[in-house]
Amino acid sequence: MAPTSTELTVEPSSEVDRDAFAQAFALAEQVGRSGNVPVGASAMCGGVLIASAGNLRETLQDPTAHAEILALREAAQRLGRWRLEDVTLYVTLEPCAMCAGAIVQARVGRVVYAAAEPKMGAHQSLHRLFEGSHTRVEQHHEWAERSARLLADFFEGLRARS
Repeated sequence: MAPTSTELTVEPSSEVDRDAFAQAFALAEQVGRSGNVPVGASAMCGGVLIASAGNLRETLQDPTAHAEILALREAAQRLGRWRLEDVTLYVTLEPCAMCAGAIVQARVGRVVYAAAEPKMGAHQSLHRLFEGSHTRVEQHHEWAERSARLLADFFEGLRARS
């Protein structure tokens, strides 16, 4: 059972971080094979995986079907509340402005992402949308190269098919 808002949360450990990123990358790879940009997200609460999603914009033909948005929806549904201050969201790519806004609105406590997104990133690359919010954001450099390679391979494959 997922923790409720009255339960204490434990600061995620590096093992929890690894497990959460492993899940996010597995989803990113899966959606990439189905023609979606390979981005994955997973949400942890109290050390428990409560939600995970991959980017499904192409599959759903929905411009809002980013991995972060889908994971936030699942996390809120699973917890039975929209305030996610005790949740850590792990993402294979720096969130865009839309996702950053949703993360801030959901009051997510912590976001950890792998690769920076120079064209659309809303934390450090293009915008600074988390500034002034209570959301703690950090880049997990250990996973950045893997994410960048996954994205580069995906887009190289698209160009080769064109």
